[in-house]
Order: sequence, then C-alpha cells, then structure tokens
Amino acid sequence: MDWDNLRYFLELARTGTLVSAARRLAVDHTTVARRIQALEKEMDLALFSREAGGHRLTEAGRRLQPQAEAMEEAFLAVERSAAPPSHAGLSGLVRIGATEGFGTVVLAPTLARFAQAHPKLVIDLLAMPRLVHLSRREADIVISLERPARGPVVVTKLTDYALRLYASQDYLARHEPIRTREDLRGHTFISYVDDLLFSKELQYLDELYKPDSFALRSTSVLAQHCATAVGAGIAVLPAFIAEQDPRLRRVLPGEANFMRTFWMSVPSETRHLARMKAVWDFLRETVEAQRAILLPD
Repeated sequence: MDWDNLRYFLELARTGTLVSAARRLAVDHTTVARRIQALEKEMDLALFSREAGGHRLTEAGRRLQPQAEAMEEAFLAVERSAAPPSHAGLSGLVRIGATEGFGTVVLAPTLARFAQAHPKLVIDLLAMPRLVHLSRREADIVISLERPARGPVVVTKLTDYALRLYASQDYLARHEPIRTREDLRGHTFISYVDDLLFSKELQYLDELYKPDSFALRSTSVLAQHCATAVGAGIAVLPAFIAEQDPRLRRVLPGEANFMRTFWMSVPSETRHLARMKAVWDFLRETVEAQRAILLPD
C-alpha cells in the first residue's frame, strides 16, 4: 500500500475538504482527489461520502484512520531517528484557532519563537473575531470563550482573564470625574456589534450599564482598543491589551471588573500526535508565563 495515499487520506479526514487538505499538503486539490480515488480503488472501499460541505468519513474510513495515524507516527519516528541531530524534532502543520485579541497579543509572539525553534514545524494562527470550529476541521487546536458542549474532543480550562472599563487620559480630562455607575450617564461608549456577537460571553456592558450612545461598534476588539486609546469613548477591554497601553486608564476600578475563561480543545483522534502534544503543552506554558497580564491586580 502506498504510504503517500494514506498521508493524503489523513489530511482529508482531518480537514474535511479537498481544498483545505491540498493547502496543507502544498498540492493542487485535484491531486488530493486522485490520491483518494487510488486508495479507495486499492482497498475496494468507499472511505469518504461526498457531501455539499465537503468529505465525511464513512464507517470504513473511520476504521482506517487510527491505523493510518499509527503508521504516520511510526514513519515520523523513523524520519527523526535518521535525521542529523540539528534537524531532528517536530514536523508537520498545527493550526491554532483563537480569539482575535488573545491570539494577536498573547500567543503570536511566543508561537513565532516556538516555530523558529522547530524549523520543520509550521504554525498557522487563526486569530479571528469569530468562532473557529473543530467540528469543521478549521483548526487542530481551538481556544474559545465557551466550553465545547459535545463531540469527541479533549477539553481543558486554559485560563481565566480579566476585563476592565477603560478610557484614555484625554477623554477623562475632557469630562467630569466618573465615581459611580450613575456618572456614566451621557458618556459615549465603544463596544461590539450586538447582532454580530460570536459568543454570549462578550456581552459585558449588559452587566454594567446601558450606554446612551456609541462612538464606534466593531466586531474587532483591536479596533475597539484603538478607538478607545485615541479618546473616542469608554470601552470594556481585556486587561492583557489595555494594561499595556500607557494612554489608557481604568474607569470605576472598584466595580467595573469582569472575568471570562478561555477553554482549549483538540480532537481526541489527534491529541496523541507528537506535534499536537508539544503545541498543547507550549500553549499552557505560555499562558502560565503571562498570568500577570491576564489577571492583573
């Protein structure tokens, strides 16, 4: 049996679409289709059912996947043992889905250094203001605001993180002091677009105050940060973003405090892969090292 065909099978099983599998394998999608057809013909089995949204494993495909993954691990082990010491180590692709702010501010710098230390490992960071779905094979590891409710996944609580109410020094200098929630009346706010919220965990202002007006609403927390920093209004921002900006000051520090949680999940079927375990552990170490900015006093 041709190992390359099995390699193509695994990527299509993990991504669910010919285009995504082709991107990860750096080939044309027709090559993936041809390899899968060759494997199915060789085994005289249908390994995928073709659906409108992509390719879904059949029962035969689900039985084959763990055996193919065992072969993949054995192949990589042989490759590592045969490689010169300077080239040994992790290899392959790991795609991480995370919220925009957390992915950009906390994860990106450390993940870049991690990838540099492992030249054969490719890290894709999807730092996006929307949900990234494991079930759709959009990523290998997902960090989300809500714990996955079901599915064959391994889930862990990654960290709690703090959010506070912030305004710029310039904005505060132009207005009367804000000492109570009632003093927020008449102020301009910056927040999310209500009907485009990708998680109920982002509904902070409902817990604090019903704004009279908005200077800007955006799906991007980084855009909200920029607008707040130039003095456009008041916003609830993650402390790991706002506390690093000397232009910003906390508003109502005694009571306008919020706490949310990041959950990390990975499909059970890929959790054992060496590159997944290494990145999973590295993400936990990264968060532990950044605890002071995630949960400031």
